[in-house]
Amino acid sequence: MWMKLKPLFPYMRRYWRGYLVGMLCTVVANAVRVQIPRIIGAAGHDMLKAGVSWEKIYHYAGKLIAVAIVYSILLYLMRWILIGISRDIEFDLRNDLFRHLEKQSASYYQEHRTGDIMARMTNDLSAVRMLLGPAIMYTANTVVFSAAALYYLLGISPLLTLAALAPMPLVSILIQYMGRKIHERFERIQAMFSDISAQAQENFSGARLVRAFAQEEAQIGAFERSNREYIRRALRLVRLMGMLWPTLEFMLGLSMVISLLVGGHEVLSHRIGIGQFITFTIFMYMLMWPVIALGYVINLFERGTASVVRIQELLTAEPSIDDRGATVQEGTEIRGEVEFRDLRFAYPAETGEPVEILHGISLKIPAGTSLALVGPTGSGKSTLVSLIPRLFDAPPGSVLVDGRPIRAYPLDTLRGAVGLVPQETFLFSTTIRENIAFGADNAEMSDVLRAAEAAHIREEFEVFPRGFETMVGERGLTLSGGQKQRTALARAAMRDPRILILDDALASVDTYTEERILEELRRVMEGRTTILISHRISTVRNADRIAVLVRGRIAELGTHDELLALNGYYAGLFQKQLLEEELAVSG
Repeated sequence: MWMKLKPLFPYMRRYWRGYLVGMLCTVVANAVRVQIPRIIGAAGHDMLKAGVSWEKIYHYAGKLIAVAIVYSILLYLMRWILIGISRDIEFDLRNDLFRHLEKQSASYYQEHRTGDIMARMTNDLSAVRMLLGPAIMYTANTVVFSAAALYYLLGISPLLTLAALAPMPLVSILIQYMGRKIHERFERIQAMFSDISAQAQENFSGARLVRAFAQEEAQIGAFERSNREYIRRALRLVRLMGMLWPTLEFMLGLSMVISLLVGGHEVLSHRIGIGQFITFTIFMYMLMWPVIALGYVINLFERGTASVVRIQELLTAEPSIDDRGATVQEGTEIRGEVEFRDLRFAYPAETGEPVEILHGISLKIPAGTSLALVGPTGSGKSTLVSLIPRLFDAPPGSVLVDGRPIRAYPLDTLRGAVGLVPQETFLFSTTIRENIAFGADNAEMSDVLRAAEAAHIREEFEVFPRGFETMVGERGLTLSGGQKQRTALARAAMRDPRILILDDALASVDTYTEERILEELRRVMEGRTTILISHRISTVRNADRIAVLVRGRIAELGTHDELLALNGYYAGLFQKQLLEEELAVSG
């Protein structure tokens, strides 16, 4: 078990002083607490031998009240310190988890479901907190009090103590067996909870799709089946815990019976006094709660260790893309020249050989120029541009920026110079202003307005009741497709990037709006490198060069007029779109 807890030791070391003070409070509190049976035993012995008087009642009652007050204060301090530390470690762990997950590459989130990650950051983290706070506190309290009680019990009668503790080996065997079963069952529960979380997250995010296909009842049924399985696994654990506590209480009851039988015989034989027997009996009664709490502690420890393993899996997952190969000083200015040298790329495959997406791409984009990428769906256009900011890693030396391999740049420097508007627009559940200003530190409202103006979205947002302070809803649910794309475009422009990548970023806007946006962008991005991906000839025709990708290879390269003269794929696409426009006008 302790090896499983090893990942927590660095966090616990940060708060060793707090743990030391908390343990000191635990020791002193139990040293005070064990005086209660002794005072009651002394009172019983005194009053039986010398008679009862109000003076004695007040004397012993005063002692008990004083002990109770001191014990309560120390108990409060113990709980405040130890449980407070568990909250602090939970805070540290959550921050480290989030920081580590933020460093993971895009491929990590393709392989791991969001719901599973969220379950580990909530349910599992809560189990670890309970392990580091209440479990440690109750364990320390039980061990210290039991050790102190055992010292006094042996002082009263070794024979009686051994007889009363005779059932304890059975308790140890029970705890070992039950603990292993609890651990196994809790791991299964947590795995099922991850599945439920993932299922719920996917359904809430895809609510529009579910409704569009009238799959509400089917999804409800699937969720109910998963939920039933989760409850079935949880009830198996509940049944196990339901057996543990009554069995522990039975063992304690057996110890009490043995204490009464053997202790009564010892009193009648005059080997111990009435006062000592009262003290012994109260000690045994007070030991009931620590032993019962032991069942709760076992539950917490087994749940916590199972969760530590699941959290550690997240913390030890090495980012596939990092700064290990960086040789350029952070903050180095990037001019914007992009070059692909015999680039071959395949997405990692879980099984079998990876399928190559890009085949021998060689292309140079001088700084400050524009390149348009066209080609059929699935030809590798989006994959190609995603390699520039290292969303995926290309083979070493196959992608260069300003003549240096992109791995030579620190990620912050490289990505800080790139403004990317992806195909699938993502907006945060915040205001329009915050979404546009995302990634632009210390942005002023005037900067936000200029970026919105460049994306031709300012006027539309200003007529909203709350203007740029309007909440967009999860993933921009309250905005239209065109509004979301233009918001993302404004966000990219806000960063004032040296390299702007528009991955079919104008697909959701009409031709007129597209022309106005492109006209504004040509002014804003003058002197900057721009890469456009589009299926519309009207979007790409004014680019300095146009590359046609077909099946992962550059099939054609040149200006608009040069490609028309080739009478190839590009010319065919141009003729098709001209025909569509003529049909639309005549219709």
